[in-house]
Amino acid sequence: MRPAWLCRNCAAPWPCSPAQLHLATEFYGHSIALAFYLASNLHDAIDDLHALGARPDLPALHARFLGWLSVTRRHRRTETL
Repeated sequence: MRPAWLCRNCAAPWPCSPAQLHLATEFYGHSIALAFYLASNLHDAIDDLHALGARPDLPALHARFLGWLSVTRRHRRTETL
């Protein structure tokens, strides 16, 4: 729910754990696209929160939107010929 950036299902700060799971599934194999999508949403959230008169906690927002991405990355094995 914008502009507060809360989950429509559970009212937790978005992306909540269920939203993270959904996003990881939706973007499976496309971790860079997911990172760009979340970074774009992070910037929108910062703008929305400023418009509401809030002073966003930027490190907390970064952790919330992008900090969980390293958990979803799959390491690709490179094969040598």
